[in-house]
Amino acid sequence: MPRYFFNTRIGDELISDPEGEELRNPDRAWEIARAMIRELLKTEGAERGLLNAILEVTDDKGEIVLEFPFAEALLDMSEIAPTRH
Repeated sequence: MPRYFFNTRIGDELISDPEGEELRNPDRAWEIARAMIRELLKTEGAERGLLNAILEVTDDKGEIVLEFPFAEALLDMSEIAPTRH
């Protein structure tokens, strides 16, 4: 199975995933990326600049397979943070 690495880019800073994860295909990598972003936003909160971050998923050759903007993961995410007024 191919190995995918989930690297986080915040501005010019890149936080590398040194281990990666073996997944069956790029579609599964997209699902994992989305789940990771949602979990980070739940635990870290959007106010820490994470809405401008991008999860760069690369293969074992270092080629970018997909780029997933954190803000895009919120599109149907009503369960993450209900508004409080």
